[in-house]
Amino acid sequence: MHRWSYPLDFFIINVGGSRYVLSQEMLALYPETRLGKLACCSRDSALELCDDADFLENEFFFDRSSQTFQYVMNYYRTGHLHVMEELCEISFLQEIEYWGIDEIRINPCCRERYYRRKEQKDTLDVKKDFEVDDGDEDFVGAACPALRRRLWDLLEKPESSRAARTFGSLSIFFVVVSVANMVLISLDFGDDSGASISAPMLFDTLEYVCVVWFTGELALRFVCVRDKCRFSRSIINVIDLLAILPFYVTLAVESLHGGSTELENMGRVVQVLRLLRSLRMLKLGRHLTGLKSLGMTIAQCYEEVGLLLLFLGVGISIFATVVFALEHDLPATTFTSVPAAWWWATTSMTTVGYGDIRPDTTVGKVLAFLCILSGILILALPIAIINDRFSACYFTLKMKEAAVRHGEMLKRLARGSMAYFLITVSLYMNIISMIWDMVLYCSVLFFLKTNMATKQHMM
Repeated sequence: MHRWSYPLDFFIINVGGSRYVLSQEMLALYPETRLGKLACCSRDSALELCDDADFLENEFFFDRSSQTFQYVMNYYRTGHLHVMEELCEISFLQEIEYWGIDEIRINPCCRERYYRRKEQKDTLDVKKDFEVDDGDEDFVGAACPALRRRLWDLLEKPESSRAARTFGSLSIFFVVVSVANMVLISLDFGDDSGASISAPMLFDTLEYVCVVWFTGELALRFVCVRDKCRFSRSIINVIDLLAILPFYVTLAVESLHGGSTELENMGRVVQVLRLLRSLRMLKLGRHLTGLKSLGMTIAQCYEEVGLLLLFLGVGISIFATVVFALEHDLPATTFTSVPAAWWWATTSMTTVGYGDIRPDTTVGKVLAFLCILSGILILALPIAIINDRFSACYFTLKMKEAAVRHGEMLKRLARGSMAYFLITVSLYMNIISMIWDMVLYCSVLFFLKTNMATKQHMM
């Protein structure tokens, strides 16, 4: 490829109305960039690299951000690419990709901050399974769209009306009552045969009431929603189903094998199913932003959590085998096996320290100190990353909730003030009409007076 025969060796680069002069020699040092290709290409190819060109003046026009291009200019002149604090990382990345500059060219002094802030912005992209439902369910073309829309707003958008807020409060109330009832059932209140209503009967009644509420709530959501498959795959709805499913399975098992002594293991199955009722506490995640943020953080920090578990596993294995080799030959030692040493290393590295297994030798105690110290350091490594992710997720959900509340407020104002708006517009139109009539009347009077004065002057 050859450049056109115009003798000028300098290019005028016009970016967003700002003009910059660059030499062909300078641009040729970066042939992989857009301007580097422009410096050594033909006239026809140059039009493919820019938005417009004036070949007589050797000026090339680019409809891009002139603010970001200043850093591109600095890269061509000095070979160093810096990122300022006030720039958006995503926008900066799009601009340098347009100019053909890779982000690995960013100087080390700015690289760490750039990648950290870019990662934080990526964290703000909330996954679909954990997003706040913005109420954008489409009921157009569905059966009873108006009724389903009202029911959906009642169930999913607490800020849409007073009834929706009341429903949300009742849902939280039943979750709290169900959890408290699950705890009270495990207590022994003695023999209440003299009372009209015994405590177990009262707790069972509360359990039935709560389950009926949870079942009705889930059934209404399922009937109301249009896309049943997406609804069934949602993690929040799966949690709601798991919160009530153990009750019905337990009820079925007890009704089928309640009086039978043949199946002794059924009692254990029922106990396990009753323990699964503790999942109802996760239903609070539908209403509490903090629990939603926690779920999002765990889902997005699986790599950091995996590294944490890997480091702990390596440390536990090393310290467990060493302390077992040091302590297992002593009389009355508590390190009877390697799994027992694993238990000691686990409780030591997590700084729990039950004390049921402990070293007796001086070397073992020094090793225990090193185990505890390394556990503290390992646990502290990913805490900063997880904390940043949690803060970003919490901030994102708060912003989404504020946006939803603002939208609902605008809708209520629009619906409630439509009649007032029409009356106000009609009143203003009448006022404008009266003013226009007065202007016309004054104009006619002025014309008549001027005409009469002219006639008198002529006479």
